[in-house]
Amino acid sequence: MKILYNAQIYSFDRSRPQSSVLVIDRDRVAAVGGAELLDAFGERTSREDIGGRVILPGLTDAHMHLMQYALSLQKVDVETPTRAEALERVAKKAAETPPGQWIFGHGWQHNDWGGEFPFASDLDAVAPAHPVYLTAKSLHASWANTMALKLAGIGQDSQDPINGRISRDEGGLPDGILLEAAMELIEKILPKPSAAEVANAIRDALPNLWKFGLTGVHDFDYRTAFMALQLLDISGQLNFRVTKSIPLELLPHAQALGLRTGFGSAHLKIGSVKVFMDGALGPHTAAMLQPYLNEPENKGILNIDGEQFFEYGRLAAESGLSMTAHAIGDRALHEVLNGLEQLRNYEREQGLPRLRHRIEHVQIIHPDDALRLGKLGIVASMQPIHAISDMLTADKYWGERVDLAYSWRTQLDAGASLAFGSDAPVETPNPFWGLHAAVTRRRADGYPGPQGWHPEQRLSMREALEGYTIGAAYAAGLEDSLGRLSPGHYADLIVLEKDPFTCPPDDLLQIHSSATMLGGEWLWQE
Repeated sequence: MKILYNAQIYSFDRSRPQSSVLVIDRDRVAAVGGAELLDAFGERTSREDIGGRVILPGLTDAHMHLMQYALSLQKVDVETPTRAEALERVAKKAAETPPGQWIFGHGWQHNDWGGEFPFASDLDAVAPAHPVYLTAKSLHASWANTMALKLAGIGQDSQDPINGRISRDEGGLPDGILLEAAMELIEKILPKPSAAEVANAIRDALPNLWKFGLTGVHDFDYRTAFMALQLLDISGQLNFRVTKSIPLELLPHAQALGLRTGFGSAHLKIGSVKVFMDGALGPHTAAMLQPYLNEPENKGILNIDGEQFFEYGRLAAESGLSMTAHAIGDRALHEVLNGLEQLRNYEREQGLPRLRHRIEHVQIIHPDDALRLGKLGIVASMQPIHAISDMLTADKYWGERVDLAYSWRTQLDAGASLAFGSDAPVETPNPFWGLHAAVTRRRADGYPGPQGWHPEQRLSMREALEGYTIGAAYAAGLEDSLGRLSPGHYADLIVLEKDPFTCPPDDLLQIHSSATMLGGEWLWQE
């Protein structure tokens, strides 16, 4: 048993929201209170003076691609202000890499480069002896050079796959940009890391996440990621709490096995079945009810409609598996809400549990649909930092529709439960950058001004932090063990030098955890 004292503890327990002493028995919180606990638990406890610093519950990133984040740390970072800088980094990597070996990178965003997509020929000029494959910041587009396209058999006669598009030049030749499902044409030939290699990459990435203040994540990567996480879990190296989604294509197998949401260990549990309704704002593939501005023929790509979503949801619900949907555009939101409304009716008619269904992103919603998540009891799994990255692009291509873009306040006031994340490696997994975005709606340089972008959607610090604590726990069905520092909950916590409730909002951008604990054991200490 151990006691942490002389601390400013924000427990997120409404019965005692602030205190100074925390008692931990093995991996759980035993008591939260004041100086009286120092005597009540006697001398058999180890005692640690926190020095007046702040203690918060450990934060959870409710939407991350953990494998892709870990592997991205090994790739060329091409999230640069200009195309020329990205090409310089690729050229440097090419000079260090034996000819013929693949060069991978991540993070480019053509909207930051004047709005024009780059070309295969740009990469050919700096890496003529290597196949090059660079994923966009959104993970919904990729940029390849000519050698990579040839290795994948992508040429003038190649057909666009369902729900994907091969970008072409005026002569009809592929120009190096692959959108949505077309990315798979190259990805299927890429060398695949083994589960053991992914496990090593995740293990090596965990200290970064502990320092950010994260003790858990809701992960949305695929089978290899799940295998790697299991390897770490059974070897005692998964010092993190992971709720693992199931990709839609594996739903029949999960149902046949009888898997249920919530099944697993203390560190690894089954989450929801994930469906992709549409694409993303960056490549203009998010499914919209009306066209993108200045693109009268483009309403994005809708992968499935509400009826199809309901059919998948019905199968999942019969096995006790909750559903979640990637839905960014307002048409995608409309369709998935129609499907979820049918699913709620089906649950009621069949006497099935009312599961914790979710929607990922909820980036732009039609006014007629804005209140439906709350009415249906759907979790709004959103990423505040997306608003900061996307504001200029959203204004340019969605126009007046952005009044309900990244509308956290609207969803919270309508009764939806918010679960906050980062979508890393799309964005940094640093939750304090997400908190800054949620409470200011401003970029780090202060743009667009003191009030922020559409300030009516800002949240209080308490509301924003709840998205990373009790909201994330609720979304995973783990509110009885995570998200609060309450008796019986896991002793997952972080220690901060600054108080996020009282410091200037811009100080959030410099905050990180000086000590991170999981299950009563320190994982990270400066």
